[in-house]
Amino acid sequence: MSHYRERLTPSLWVFVATALVIPASILVFAPVTAVPGLAVGTAVGLVLYAGVLAVLVATAPVIEVSGGRLRVGRASIALDLLGGCTAYEGPEAFAERGTRLDARAFLCIRGWIKPVVKMRIADPLDPTPYWLVSSRRPGDLIDAVTVR
Repeated sequence: MSHYRERLTPSLWVFVATALVIPASILVFAPVTAVPGLAVGTAVGLVLYAGVLAVLVATAPVIEVSGGRLRVGRASIALDLLGGCTAYEGPEAFAERGTRLDARAFLCIRGWIKPVVKMRIADPLDPTPYWLVSSRRPGDLIDAVTVR
């Protein structure tokens, strides 16, 4: 039974920004030949854009809490090995991803998702001090991780 599941798919603005591959392709292919160059550039741009969208969606990591484990992307940890969890938003989240970041931490952060959850590791043998994970619903994630 899954207590929590979230897919970190890109925001709308990422899809809009990557659409710039279409006019870029037109600019590359339009000078090749006068009339078909525009059509070829448009077709190549649409195919490239579809490929970019497919890669963005297919590689979006999933956060899941189930069976006494937390899975973030391909990483997994038992819930009883997690210590305190804290959610950060706004400037605090920016600082956690930047100036306060420990180089040994496990990261699953996405630029298009501002809030982050910091989960301390309680295992004294683990060299990783904490996991820092982007989440659109940080409160729900903390509830799922702490309720055992």
